[in-house]
Amino acid sequence: MANVPTGSLEPAPGTAAAPSASTADQLDGPPPRRFRGGPLVRPGRLVGLDLARALALVGMISTHLLPSIVDHRATLSHQLAGGPSSALFALLAGVSLALVTGRQHPLHGRARLVASVGLFVRALLIYAFGLWLAHRPTDIAVILPHYGILFVLALPFLGLKARGAAIAAVIWVVVAPFALRASLGHIPEDGVYGWHTLQQIVFTGTYPATVWLAYLLAGLAIGRLDLHRRLTMVWVAVGGGGLAILASVISDRLLLRTPIMDRLVDDIDPRGTAPDLYPVLRQGLYGFVPKGSWWWLATHTAHSGTPFDLARTIGTSLLVIGVCLLVAEVVPRTVAVVGGAGAMTLSLYSLHVLMKSDGIWPDDVPASFKIHVVVVIGLGAAFRVAGRKGPMEAVVAWVSRQASNLTRRALGPDPPEPNRGPDPVPNAGRDPEGSRPPSDQDVSVDLTSTESVSPRRGAR
Repeated sequence: MANVPTGSLEPAPGTAAAPSASTADQLDGPPPRRFRGGPLVRPGRLVGLDLARALALVGMISTHLLPSIVDHRATLSHQLAGGPSSALFALLAGVSLALVTGRQHPLHGRARLVASVGLFVRALLIYAFGLWLAHRPTDIAVILPHYGILFVLALPFLGLKARGAAIAAVIWVVVAPFALRASLGHIPEDGVYGWHTLQQIVFTGTYPATVWLAYLLAGLAIGRLDLHRRLTMVWVAVGGGGLAILASVISDRLLLRTPIMDRLVDDIDPRGTAPDLYPVLRQGLYGFVPKGSWWWLATHTAHSGTPFDLARTIGTSLLVIGVCLLVAEVVPRTVAVVGGAGAMTLSLYSLHVLMKSDGIWPDDVPASFKIHVVVVIGLGAAFRVAGRKGPMEAVVAWVSRQASNLTRRALGPDPPEPNRGPDPVPNAGRDPEGSRPPSDQDVSVDLTSTESVSPRRGAR
């Protein structure tokens, strides 16, 4: 997850040398700067994405600690965060994938291979650590192993530009839930060692990767846009809000009819009545729809994995991202500090899970929600001001960087680039300091990277 260093890295052996001083003066973005009285950030860093990721983390904490139903009604915290927060977290991972693999200009060839190796190693580390964390004495459905699998599944799509990624996301939203529904009952129960765990992560768990890949594809499409443009921020927010409303309205029109509700009730309890179904729909499901009627795929209830659930939560995620980016335009210093937690979510999410484990402070009661929030936001702000990575981020970044460097050295020196004349977009395809081409970027180490440079505007 992204840090806030100021100096560029030295090119790895066998890579293109850094440009001369005169060339660098023409290509470099704005120099590193401090927000007045605030933390040092790398130029081009979209701190609004950090804020969105911090909000997603707080939302997930609320679903783990606060009640979801009170007096047979869904609580406000559950309505806001139950489902949308984890979806926002997954979609932001897709945005980060785009930002570390070329932003608006996807990496290709050797550069993409080097990046993919680093990302694959990172995914394995997150998967392995997530499995360890999931075995702690806690009732949290730990999402990290699912993220590890999702990152691997997303690798074939890294070469897509914004339009291609958006089309892939739409297809996945529509097709994947029906494909998963059709496959239920046909997935082998037994297999090689570890198959049961993998089966739950990919098909039947709380966050089935077969449908959750839609979030990463949607995030990949958003990350390929110029997120420094305010008009883009506005369109992301407005489009997301409209998509969430449209998905909810269409779902309700299809589902809230007596014959359809009776079919769904029969799937839950043949002797039940329709009112008994409403708490189920308000509280949410557990990863995917129950077996039975195909009409379950018309619901938009949280964690149902239906086309309407995916569309609604993709919409709410885009709304949050757009608003956070716009807020960062107005108060960047405040957003940089408060959003510091969003730059070390692997460490802070893990800390939250451990804090909620049996026998560890504080008590596992709703009143502890404020304590968890103060701890994660406070630590995030402190690390941001100090200019440091989170501890988990630093370890995973170092290991994945070594994997990328080994791959780069194994491939040998980069072939000479053909003379294509002057670059029409000065900073396109370079890192925020403009010192190295994409093939030499540290693209493999940072899945919460929010760094991007607009060729028309300075860092935000």
